[in-house]
Amino acid sequence: MKLTGNLETAINAQVTLEHHSALAYEQLAIDMEAIDLPGIASWFRAQAAEERVHADKFTQHMLDRDAHPRLEAIEAMAAPATTVLEAFEASLAQEQKVSEAIRDLYRIAQDEADIDSLPLLHWFISEQVEEESTVSEIIGRVKLIGDDGSGLLKLDQELGSRPGGEAPSAGTE
Repeated sequence: MKLTGNLETAINAQVTLEHHSALAYEQLAIDMEAIDLPGIASWFRAQAAEERVHADKFTQHMLDRDAHPRLEAIEAMAAPATTVLEAFEASLAQEQKVSEAIRDLYRIAQDEADIDSLPLLHWFISEQVEEESTVSEIIGRVKLIGDDGSGLLKLDQELGSRPGGEAPSAGTE
């Protein structure tokens, strides 16, 4: 079934939103590197990579359905995060924005009786529940740690153990 109408437009916008999320996470990684927390920066880089995978899933869905995705302009990033709490609160706000956009896609798919998009959207709904839960848990832990340097360093080490968020080495391509 060819993808058309409001759903095609909305999924195309979602592709751009997923790329925006990837850039937002890259910025948060930079912000955490700037305050000497490479493990947390690594966690944000892994998150950025995951967002690019999400954009690719939506892009492929469009291509599979004979639609041509077009990237739209991406708005500027918010002011830099200067604390770990600010960074994860920004992350949660971004995830909530993405979650609502996906729920809107689901509603449009229902209105247009586009059952071919529902499996993809179900996967994303589950994924967003997990994403928001994970970030909310980290925020709770950051609030418990407060300004305790040893606690932040332990969290930095723990979050840095997540695979896929390594920074590129200097001089490599």
